[in-house]
Amino acid sequence: RFPLLLPVSEEDFIKSKVTKQYLPHVARLCLISTFLEDGIRMWFQWSEQRDYIDGTWNCGYFLASIFVFLNLFGQLSGCILVLSRNFVQYACFGLFGIIALQTIAYSILWDLKFLMRNLALGGGLLLLLAESRSEGKSMFAGVPTMRESSPKQYMQLGGRVLLVLMFMTLLHFDMNFFAILQNIVGTALIILVAIGFKTKLAALTLVIWLFGINIYFNAFWTIPAYKPMHDFLKYDFFQTMSVIGGLLLVVALGPGGVSMDEKKKEW
Repeated sequence: RFPLLLPVSEEDFIKSKVTKQYLPHVARLCLISTFLEDGIRMWFQWSEQRDYIDGTWNCGYFLASIFVFLNLFGQLSGCILVLSRNFVQYACFGLFGIIALQTIAYSILWDLKFLMRNLALGGGLLLLLAESRSEGKSMFAGVPTMRESSPKQYMQLGGRVLLVLMFMTLLHFDMNFFAILQNIVGTALIILVAIGFKTKLAALTLVIWLFGINIYFNAFWTIPAYKPMHDFLKYDFFQTMSVIGGLLLVVALGPGGVSMDEKKKEW
């Protein structure tokens, strides 16, 4: 007798294959895009970046050059390690350091909008750390451990909460119907992602929404390269793409154990 095979629809098969095999790769590429773009920009704008740091902090050309080199090397090497899946945890800690260094050096600490976006980038890196822990533990499947998933679950929680800070910078306080509707829907979605309820659907909806906003408002390719607005929109575009990458990791990995979706299984 042949074993009974449960029917699996083609849609479920494709969805599972895309989510597990392809989506994490796309998510990682999006996530590191802002670091990759910024590292390349450091290479081509070495003198301008060095002069800016020297003029802002009056630290001299040598220390300013060290700062630019650390940003260039740290970001590019971190991106290579993440994409090659080698020493991902070390790469994430290095990129965390780059975020902290830039937050201080560029006085982002006092700019609430850019600070929240930098924190959102940190949330994406937390989710990447959680994913790397999952891959590391898969090598030891079946080996009993004590509360091995707890750190990963809290990384996913922290990553989700930090990611939604990006959307708080997109809320508008205009009194027209479209802005009010956008604020209501956006706020509902970010709350769902933060608490982990219908998480994958909410995160995917935010990905589509944020991608549309990014293409419309940050179209740097329509601005001549010699204009300052070109670099500003380009930086904003890739930073937003990194947050999209973090949300795609939420879609691929799920919300984790500290979420309402997981608690529903116990009820």
